[in-house]
Amino acid sequence: MHVPDGFFDAPTSIATGLIAAGAVGFSLQRANREIRETGPALAGLTAAFVFAVQMVNFPVGAGTSGHLLGGALAAALVGPWTAVLVMSTVLLVQGLLFADGGLTALGTNITLMGLVTVVVGYFVTRALLKLLPKRVGSVVPATTVGALVSVPIAALAFTGLYAIGGAVDIPLGKLATAMVGWHILVGIGEAVITAAALSAVVATRPDLVYAARHLQPDLVLVDADGNSSTVSPDRPIAARPAGRSLGVGIAATLVIAGVVSLFASAHPDGLEFVGARLGFEGAAKSSAVAGSPLADYGVSGIGNSQVSGALAGIIGVLVTIAVGLLIAKLASLRSARARS
Repeated sequence: MHVPDGFFDAPTSIATGLIAAGAVGFSLQRANREIRETGPALAGLTAAFVFAVQMVNFPVGAGTSGHLLGGALAAALVGPWTAVLVMSTVLLVQGLLFADGGLTALGTNITLMGLVTVVVGYFVTRALLKLLPKRVGSVVPATTVGALVSVPIAALAFTGLYAIGGAVDIPLGKLATAMVGWHILVGIGEAVITAAALSAVVATRPDLVYAARHLQPDLVLVDADGNSSTVSPDRPIAARPAGRSLGVGIAATLVIAGVVSLFASAHPDGLEFVGARLGFEGAAKSSAVAGSPLADYGVSGIGNSQVSGALAGIIGVLVTIAVGLLIAKLASLRSARARS
């Protein structure tokens, strides 16, 4: 659902830019507690994982594809405020390096994919966790439903923005029906991916899942001398050994970006498909960085498309991890200064 330049008029793009800037600024101030609990490394890895999986478009029928948005998954893993920063990092890297989504539409994309999906996904997750059994395993179905709901809601939010400042006059009823209808199907794929990814983490390291912290029993850690100690879930996760788990996560993320992405569906995603059907696709303008060496997820100068795509994916993962870590550290410093 990456919105290109040209779909919205200037006032709407400016307004969403201000909303996005406000959300990122507020999240920088509020994310410190989450980052102390999960650690900045997990924030960087989550951003890289979302980036990698977004490269893998899956078919949803009738020549249309979809990809993970990732807001609900990120919120469950690192908390809602950090998730806004994670999603903004992904969209920033995609927009600046890969010309995926317009630069003047960056605020729109952050608002739709980095704010709406996080807020909706986390709200649904928390609401369901109050109803489901109080155990760690409940996080997976709760977040899965949150992921499913977040995608069509984001599509509906796009329709609302289009009603305010869309570039082409089209029947809003048809737009809403088409956007929500196709993105319900995309949401099903989002739910499946979210469930699979979160299940893997919950099964191996539930202490690394922010949404599960208060649902897990105390951990008993044994050191090399055989001495045991009890660690409460309230203790910051960053203080617990997680190097091996993070290493496995980085390796899996690199495989997804460098190998699995080569088998992604080539069909247009839901927004592109609806734009072509309803006649506003032609309003799209090329990104200002369309000539980037990594534009369209390929490395210029490399003739082999598979090698080019794999290398671009790996570069994107490494850059996203670095930027994600930097922003997480910045959030920690901002909060530390605010307390002093």
